[in-house]
Amino acid sequence: MMRWSWKCNIALILGGMSVLLSILHFEVFQDAKTLAFYLALDVVFVPVQVLLVTILIERLLTEREKQVLMKKLNMVIGAFFSEVGNSLIRQMTLFCEDFEELAGRLDIQGRWDSGEFRGARRFVDSHECRLSPGAEQLTVLRDFLLEKRTFVLALLQNPNLLEHDRFTDLLWAVCHLTEELEVRIDFTTLPPADLRHLRGDMARAYSALTREWLRYIEHLKESYPYIFSLAVRLNPFKGVTSAVIEG
Repeated sequence: MMRWSWKCNIALILGGMSVLLSILHFEVFQDAKTLAFYLALDVVFVPVQVLLVTILIERLLTEREKQVLMKKLNMVIGAFFSEVGNSLIRQMTLFCEDFEELAGRLDIQGRWDSGEFRGARRFVDSHECRLSPGAEQLTVLRDFLLEKRTFVLALLQNPNLLEHDRFTDLLWAVCHLTEELEVRIDFTTLPPADLRHLRGDMARAYSALTREWLRYIEHLKESYPYIFSLAVRLNPFKGVTSAVIEG
């Protein structure tokens, strides 16, 4: 049995009001021909009106849903950098050959505007990291990634990530690097070709980390100034960081 919904009630009310108003119009003006003419004219343009209203409403709803989704995704991205990303950046910067240049470009200040963020994005998008880790550093990096593997894999199960290709690529790069490091037991005996391969995997993950971190910080600047303030103080590209505000 079909249930009687509130939509049916609304339809009946609106339909009844239209009939009553038509009767009232006829009783007042006694002009059925004009009433029929305008009724037919309205009916002619109903498809166009429906088309315009549908497109407009659908566009508004889509934009609204996209804003809500991006807000949820940025919460996920924030959790990633708090739990994994910032520490991973700090570890990998220890063997970054051009770290000073990168750190100078990413010395974000509270007064930064959109132009400065745009310039920083252009730099990191074209920057190729040169990483030269030692055996001990690779061991520390492997242990850290294995410790955080469950957390990263849990993020990949979030269906909303399908709407954020860049962050998904970052997570896959981190997972791949974890797998590559896990299957190597002794980093002191690796041949040069294998070290070059590992450096390529690390450079891919490090570049993705840098790009997404910068975009996340810019989002905080626009939407959450209080979180942005803490993120600037804990900037992982700085040599020494402190959450304590001095002066």
